[in-house]
Amino acid sequence: MQINPDKMWLSLKEAANYAGVSYNTFIKFRHRGLKVCEIEGIKRVSKKEIDRFLEEYIF
Repeated sequence: MQINPDKMWLSLKEAANYAGVSYNTFIKFRHRGLKVCEIEGIKRVSKKEIDRFLEEYIF
């Protein structure tokens, strides 16, 4: 899946792809503190939040 580099907010599936992990692993990231924005049931994650989370928790 190709993600538009200008896109700042990603769906959970796109975000998992951006982070280079499976969808199930990405859901585990949420339980470890990754911040997800949800408005009327639509969930989005900012690329900056993914980058911050990976920098903090992945070594």
